Amino acid sequence: MTAQQFQGPVARPTAAQRLRQAANLLNGSTLVGVAVASLSGARLRRGPRGLLLASGYRWPLPLARAFVLGNVVLYRGRASDLLSMPALLGHEEKHCTQYAWCLGLPFLPLYSVAAAWSVLRTGNPGTANIFERRAGLAAGGYPARKELP
Repeated sequence: MTAQQFQGPVARPTAAQRLRQAANLLNGSTLVGVAVASLSGARLRRGPRGLLLASGYRWPLPLARAFVLGNVVLYRGRASDLLSMPALLGHEEKHCTQYAWCLGLPFLPLYSVAAAWSVLRTGNPGTANIFERRAGLAAGGYPARKELP
């Protein structure tokens, strides 16, 4: 993905992106994302590719600089900063799709198990985590090092 895809006026989502939006709305995960964004003081705005951007997220957990709940990308900085990082935004968008495939909030315990497994195998919550690997380790800021012996 290039920076051009995430800047300028927000283009209409594709059919697949609209399907993901609908799935995450119906399974409740986007509604949880909107609630967490509101309660944490984050500012919501419409983003590219059917995403909602919640900038200024202030709660201490999770430790990640960005994470998703449904189609809501929660980011600690400004939305303009996130939009200037198309690789990271694309990585988080892939997690939005994973929410849809996991039927919403079951993604959270599944992701937690995958992160724990990754820590046991590599010492890092992302390196051997199937969800992070499929979203792109480098784009998410995770090292691609080998497993521990």
